[in-house]
Amino acid sequence: MNLQLFAQEKTEKATPRRRQKARERGQVFSSRELNSALILLASFVLIKIFGTYIFENTGSLLRHFLIENLKRQELSINDIYGIFYTSIIITLKSTAPVAVGIVSIGLLVNFLQVGFIFSLEPVYPKLDRINPVEGVKRIFSRRSLIELVKAIVKLALIMYIFYGGFNELKDTAALMLDMSFAESLGYFTSMIFRMGLKVGIALLGLSILDYTYQWYEYEKSLMMSKEDVKEELKEVEGNPQVKSRIRQVQRQISRRRMMQEVKKADVVITNPTHIAIALGYDASVHTAPVVLAKGAGAVAEKIKEIAEREDIPVVENKPLAQTLFKSVEVGDIIPEEFYNAVAEILAFVYSLKGRRV
Repeated sequence: MNLQLFAQEKTEKATPRRRQKARERGQVFSSRELNSALILLASFVLIKIFGTYIFENTGSLLRHFLIENLKRQELSINDIYGIFYTSIIITLKSTAPVAVGIVSIGLLVNFLQVGFIFSLEPVYPKLDRINPVEGVKRIFSRRSLIELVKAIVKLALIMYIFYGGFNELKDTAALMLDMSFAESLGYFTSMIFRMGLKVGIALLGLSILDYTYQWYEYEKSLMMSKEDVKEELKEVEGNPQVKSRIRQVQRQISRRRMMQEVKKADVVITNPTHIAIALGYDASVHTAPVVLAKGAGAVAEKIKEIAEREDIPVVENKPLAQTLFKSVEVGDIIPEEFYNAVAEILAFVYSLKGRRV
């Protein structure tokens, strides 16, 4: 059994970094069906709200054409410009509330789904988009089949709703003969509004299913294999081998620097064979002796070797060496509880050199 195949299976959920990179590429999750359904519903609701306003402005436009202008026997070029300008103003006034509302709803729905994102990658030319083989694969893909099913279901829903509306119109057509033109027009527009509202609600229900499906497909497309997770971890935290090598080099540099500090020591306290602590004391700089270097094993041997070469006294004190090794880091001042023990050692060392503590 080839275990490598299991490592390549996309079984892991997408990491935050994976999601961020997908977003930077413009690969985001959204449902166009939800956008369309809400925009359609918003359109009918806005038309219902501003219907009277639109009707009045449309009537004003017709009066402007039929009464004020066509009754003139002659029209100058300025009159034509005026008619054209007035027509544009009236048309904009009529459609502005609905148009602004629809655009605002579309932007809001899209923002709530996707958020703010700017990426040019989706518009970059790609060879696979003009590849005939890839094109055929896309046509007969599972996604294309699902889109076809969605289109058929939407068409069926719309036809069913309009069929019911036309049946209602057929049953009430005789009654409309007894109505005035205004009443007939009001009834007809009310029926159209009801049908449009039903279509919008039906498509909204369908869009909720599409939203769930699009979310599932998006999450599936972002899933990662165990190998992908490992590679991403290497990118974020660095290659383990490289990091290990860097730490090794850093330790070597730190050790060399520490060994240089041994030359400044006043005394080296040993275990006697396993541990070595190099202490230095400069009363003008520090209030107490400082650990310049410490080490165990080979490092301790190296410290003692440098001490002997630099003629630095080496004093054996097993308890003190072990305690300092465990409790004090290189570069730190020794704790107060060790002052007496270290002072005795330094006094002995300085007496040998003719110095005073």
